[in-house]
Amino acid sequence: MTTITTRTVEYPADGLTMTGHLALPAGAEPRPAVLLGPEGMGLSDVERHRADALAELGYVALAFDLHGGRYLDDPEEMLARCMPLLADPGRMRGIGHAALDVLRAEPRTDPDRIAAVGYGTGGAIGLELGRDGVDLRVIGTVNALTTGRPGEAARIRCPVWAGVGSEDPIMPAEQREAFAAEMQAAGIDWRLVVYGGALHAFHHPPVDHAAPPGVGYHPRHARRAWRDIVDLLAECLPVSE
Repeated sequence: MTTITTRTVEYPADGLTMTGHLALPAGAEPRPAVLLGPEGMGLSDVERHRADALAELGYVALAFDLHGGRYLDDPEEMLARCMPLLADPGRMRGIGHAALDVLRAEPRTDPDRIAAVGYGTGGAIGLELGRDGVDLRVIGTVNALTTGRPGEAARIRCPVWAGVGSEDPIMPAEQREAFAAEMQAAGIDWRLVVYGGALHAFHHPPVDHAAPPGVGYHPRHARRAWRDIVDLLAECLPVSE
């Protein structure tokens, strides 16, 4: 295992002081970077550990914040904040751009080689950065088959990969079809992986609070989804070019 370094970074976004987790690989040279977005509950040790794992693979990784340093373990509070956010592309893009600015400002980051990977709300923010024309190498999302404003998907400049559970009631078949239609109409290099039998947030280890209906951990598919993300980065954003 390579030696990595981590630090907490604070930055303003959405009227809040966000607290992100930055993980740096060993060495001093610029490296490709990954902007990592969390589920709607917010930044937790799950995403911090994923950022660390990406740094061990040689990437600069920033796990960004959604709620001003808070983790919203009350489903009603989480939905009260996230539903208006998901309905407002401008706000999502603002949160994404603020985090992206922090990542780009890191001296170890190669600003021409950045990917966005996200889960749930964090994945929706990555997609909105793409729809805003941001120069990314790839966008990878899990549980985030959100569609954008008409025509804006044509501004996405990179491949898009999406994963979803077949039994996810929040991202049902109709939503999968709408997302696929949007990507196809925009001429994007896109892929959609459906993990059979999995619910929403299937990738997220069990939490110590009540999970909303339709949410559940699927250990086998969680491992597969992580391998799929790592393989996606190896294809579209290799550490050495």
